[in-house]
Amino acid sequence: MAEGAPAPAFSLPRDGGGSASLADYAGRKLVLFFYPRADTPGCTREAIDFTRLSSAFADAGAAVLGISADTVKAQESFRDKHQLSVPLISDEQHDMLEAYGAWGEKSMYGRTFMGIIRTTVLIGADGRIARIWRNVRVDGHADEVLAAALAI
Repeated sequence: MAEGAPAPAFSLPRDGGGSASLADYAGRKLVLFFYPRADTPGCTREAIDFTRLSSAFADAGAAVLGISADTVKAQESFRDKHQLSVPLISDEQHDMLEAYGAWGEKSMYGRTFMGIIRTTVLIGADGRIARIWRNVRVDGHADEVLAAALAI
């Protein structure tokens, strides 16, 4: 996956029932933020930041989706606990995570394991990847993504 390439298609279950797919957002900008685990400190700050800016993203013509490997039930608990307004997608099989390069080798305390790499992808209204952020640092990130969405 690279900037300028067509965004990989997806269709996965989301919080509140139903599903979300790339086709649902055809002709619109779309921000996908991949986070390691619902209701952990960094992921909570990131989701709250995207929620805080959700109307600004809408004004920029961009939708925002959060994705992790958590179950739909865990996503709903996370959403309710923190009053999140961005849709949360569940990718328990890691298909979308792998397609978008957000699943890979990580290390912590000298131990190596497979997991979600905090990644954000901005898809243009043309369905192509406009920008990719890998190994995201949470503080100020949502604002940076909003600026990029406004610029395309």
